[in-house]
Amino acid sequence: MSQSLHNVIQQAEKIILGKPQQIRLALACLLARGHLLIEDLPGVGKTTLAHVLSRTLGLQFQRIQFTSDLLPADILGVSVYQRDNGKFEFHPGPIFAQMILADEINRATPKAQSALLEAMEEQQVTVEGKTRPLPSPFFVIATQNPAYQIGTYALPESQLDRFLMRIQMGYPDAQAERGLLSGVDRREIVAQLTPQMESSELLAMQKSAREIFVSPALLDYVQAILRYTREAARFTHGLSPRAGLALLSASRAWALLDGRDAVIPEDVQAILPGVVSHRLQAVGEYSKQNSDVLVRELVEAVAIP
Repeated sequence: MSQSLHNVIQQAEKIILGKPQQIRLALACLLARGHLLIEDLPGVGKTTLAHVLSRTLGLQFQRIQFTSDLLPADILGVSVYQRDNGKFEFHPGPIFAQMILADEINRATPKAQSALLEAMEEQQVTVEGKTRPLPSPFFVIATQNPAYQIGTYALPESQLDRFLMRIQMGYPDAQAERGLLSGVDRREIVAQLTPQMESSELLAMQKSAREIFVSPALLDYVQAILRYTREAARFTHGLSPRAGLALLSASRAWALLDGRDAVIPEDVQAILPGVVSHRLQAVGEYSKQNSDVLVRELVEAVAIP
């Protein structure tokens, strides 16, 4: 691992106490050029993690608060008539930033949610017939409240698939919570964070992650996982080819974080819950199991070549 990445993780762990796995998964998602969905109860640090990553990585940051009355134009921008020259001038929306926090994304209507689809897939937006590129790197962190809470709209499968990973923060352990309760306000500490790398270095690391070696045997393992989800009766449908590519990209990034130049099966197993839990839907008696149990059974069912 490079010194810069080590500094990023070290600084983040001082703010997000007791969550080293979630921090590494979020970084792996970014290094794989993916987008991150954090689903959990309010107040467990979802928004704080996004702020910490943006400041630590030195990225231009914008927060979009998703509400039921949010419109696509509030996200993408709008053309405003200028009386001085008699022309319409485009005013960019908050989507034109390197890191976007889509806060409580499932509290907005599907129409507002769909405004992110082109941006997340193609790193561009089309407004009023004109296509405009987005900054690079471009990264969306969306937070989501559990579906059973009042005022939420379920994300459609097409949008869920745009997120390379979905993670949960969970409650802190006793020691971490004690540190939160007895320490300085997290917001004050976040405001004092200094960038540990520049955008150009992050782009170079993303390129390095794509060059991590994947052996034919490892590809066999990934294909076996994909095949199992498509053939097992417990799932409504199997993982798509896009999910397979996401699995490989995230595994490469995880290997990079571990300082290796080749992917091993343990890398795939480490990021598997984050990559596939929001893409798999169980049926019948299996629908009562939570996603962690389903993924664990998937790991146990598919043998390493």
